[in-house]
Amino acid sequence: MEQHTGKIGIREYIAMVILMIGTKLADDLPSILFQKLENAAWFTPIIAGFISIIPIFFLIKVLSQYPKTNLMEILQIILGKPIGYLFVFMLWIMGLAANTFDTAIYTDIIGTMYFTETPTIFIYIVLMAVSAYGAKKGLEQIGSVAASVITYIKVSLFIALILAFSNGNINYIFPIFGPGKWEVVKESSLKVSLYIDFIYLGVIASYVSSTKAFTKGTWISLIIVIIEIPIAMLAYLCLFDYESVKLLNYPFHETIRYISLGFLTNIETFFFPFWLLASFVRFSIYLYISAVMFGWLFKIKNFEYLIPPFATLLVILGMIPETPTFTVADMKAKALSFATPTFFFLPLILWSIMKIRGGNKNEKKEM
Repeated sequence: MEQHTGKIGIREYIAMVILMIGTKLADDLPSILFQKLENAAWFTPIIAGFISIIPIFFLIKVLSQYPKTNLMEILQIILGKPIGYLFVFMLWIMGLAANTFDTAIYTDIIGTMYFTETPTIFIYIVLMAVSAYGAKKGLEQIGSVAASVITYIKVSLFIALILAFSNGNINYIFPIFGPGKWEVVKESSLKVSLYIDFIYLGVIASYVSSTKAFTKGTWISLIIVIIEIPIAMLAYLCLFDYESVKLLNYPFHETIRYISLGFLTNIETFFFPFWLLASFVRFSIYLYISAVMFGWLFKIKNFEYLIPPFATLLVILGMIPETPTFTVADMKAKALSFATPTFFFLPLILWSIMKIRGGNKNEKKEM
């Protein structure tokens, strides 16, 4: 497989990670979390985030021992070729399923909330075509775009949340622990995989300027998303109350349609382009990582040429569910619980086997 010759800096890397994970606050994830935990759902990203520190810490430990090697090769080195190959293939399948769910949901958001008269297939094709074009440009270009737009995207989000809080009722957060403390902890522990993207970032770890930049960027990104996702969910809760949020498929988009700024109404036309831009960057990253993994699995040197076929495959798979608002959301909720053990235990297993074998003696540790 042809290796990327360029590198991305810590600024680009952080912007990419924040757009990959932070964008989840604007899809159906909040609605999924509110279903069981009611007004305590905003605790889930916090508790899951703190639990995810464990696998991320051990993942970084492993990656730092192989600074010039991608995650796929590390899995083969530590687990052996057959088992390592199977784990990479499993991760690729999980990524493909997640991309199918997310692209179907985002297409549904655009179609049901903004372009109700536009055929779904047309929206899906445009979404994937733009994302594929960005992915085809390469990781450096994706990182550059992410770094250049992240400020505008986050400022627009900040304004939307401030307006939501100003129009909301803080009393809606009580009782704080909703169905109970134990239930909150249990459900949050099952949703740790909402941060599973950090595993897939190991695929491009060697493309970051240094191991130190990758490590520092990962921790900074994790802190930011642990803060912003719960704040957004609190804003939805204060604005609508949990009973209403449970009935809303896409709380963020309902929020920007509800809020107003003085005499200005219909200001969702201001926020929508920033969300759409973030979505394009997010799926460009996913397509790129998916192509890198598939290229490694099947020894395809020029993996960039796989990006358009993958985008087409996602359109085909994503169009299968007739009512993605409900069917995809239900499958996504189950997938979150299913993927959690993989995210939590895989880095620990890799680190344990590496330590038993005495670590990597051929690479100088960068920290």
